[in-house]
Amino acid sequence: MPPLFSLAQWAQHAHKLTLSSTTAIPARLSSELSTGGRHNVAIEKNRCIFPRIMHITKAQCRREFLKFMAGSPVIASLGGMAAFLAEGGIDAQEPNAPAQQTAAPSDVISDPSQALDVFDFEEPAHRRMLPGHWAHLVGGVDGDATVRANREGFNHFYLRPRRLRDVSKVNMKTMIFGTTYDSPLFTCPTGAQRNVWLPDGELSVSRAAKARNAMQMLGSTASESVEDCCAALGRPVVQQIYAPAAFSNCQILLKRLEAAGVTTIVLTVDAAGGRNAETEDRLRPKDVSSCSQCHQGPNGGNAHIMDKGFNPKAPRMPFDWTYVDQMRQAWKGKFGLKGILTVEDTSLSIQHGIDFIHVSNHGGRATETFRSTIATLPEIVKEVNGRVPVFLDGGVRRGTDVFKALALGATAVGMGRPVLWGLGAFGQPGVDKVLEIVDRELRITMGSNGCAKIADINADHIGTLEWPDAILPREAH
Repeated sequence: MPPLFSLAQWAQHAHKLTLSSTTAIPARLSSELSTGGRHNVAIEKNRCIFPRIMHITKAQCRREFLKFMAGSPVIASLGGMAAFLAEGGIDAQEPNAPAQQTAAPSDVISDPSQALDVFDFEEPAHRRMLPGHWAHLVGGVDGDATVRANREGFNHFYLRPRRLRDVSKVNMKTMIFGTTYDSPLFTCPTGAQRNVWLPDGELSVSRAAKARNAMQMLGSTASESVEDCCAALGRPVVQQIYAPAAFSNCQILLKRLEAAGVTTIVLTVDAAGGRNAETEDRLRPKDVSSCSQCHQGPNGGNAHIMDKGFNPKAPRMPFDWTYVDQMRQAWKGKFGLKGILTVEDTSLSIQHGIDFIHVSNHGGRATETFRSTIATLPEIVKEVNGRVPVFLDGGVRRGTDVFKALALGATAVGMGRPVLWGLGAFGQPGVDKVLEIVDRELRITMGSNGCAKIADINADHIGTLEWPDAILPREAH
């Protein structure tokens, strides 16, 4: 029986299907895609992953679709892959197909001084990091909708500049719990940073934060100790904590932090249910047997450096508000909760004596909420009503993003992935440049909007656009 279609007809059909299947997918799919569409997007079941910086072409979309079709029984009926390739394969089905576009060497920076924005650090970091570590960094959960929403959320708000104000001197200094920082921007508590920059991980971030006089929020899964990071920073870090299952171990940790000079802690509350890291599972190498040589060997294995002294057999305790109350009683310094996304939990937090609220969805890595943190912020600020400071992270890439968060009521604004891009690409100089770039953008944004100091930034400087329905995948509707 002759085949229903010739190879050329299959190519034409695939082209039509590819175009129709991609029209529902928005152009700006993630924080990373906001750089002008310079990313190669692999599309599968309406999910998008963004492993490397490239130009997107229709030819590439057709190639991906045809690669998928090549494994189908229909291709087998045409004579199989051998016959398919004998006629030129995928390339032969694409008339005047251009050569695959990759990031040219001149497009990838080789020194931090060459960066114009934080996105310039992503591809250098990608090229230097091990594939499994990169897979862990880029993905979210499920279909990554919340990762994309975090970035797109900032486009929901526009700025309302005020003119004829004296902005000859712009002062971004911010005081948080008695410490004055040069800017409200802080580094988020991303853990195990030796996976990103092997020589000294978090210590490079500490030194960069010291140079920029910025707040460092240190992860409790850090690969460097809190003592060493405080020494490198020149002052105490703000310590993030994942609750130990046994509260007796939590007490051990709190005593260690107190001895290290830490005065502010923040408890992450959004990781108790586990996570479906689908993108990470798709991107990471299938064989990870060699990973134990670093993660558990004599020269690595620092992922549990903050767990030292814990009793693994200590009785477990449910992670609930009773656990928070016991931490509140045991810790005399400032105590915040990270991962609060609802008015109800904001109210409960204040009732339980919490000193600050950290609006965060774990960079889209905890729960597939389909909502950005910047969209959540106004209702949290309204509920707080000035009683405690509010921190925010999630999708922050620009000085305008920081400005918008401050205008909506945030006290401090955190960056996660861009800091890791800078770290993975160049170590401390990369982190320093990332912070410098966003601080410079914030300074420009403040001046162009008539704000000479942080206190001048308020809700009068911001407006709301209609929410773009297209930013979420079909599964969200």
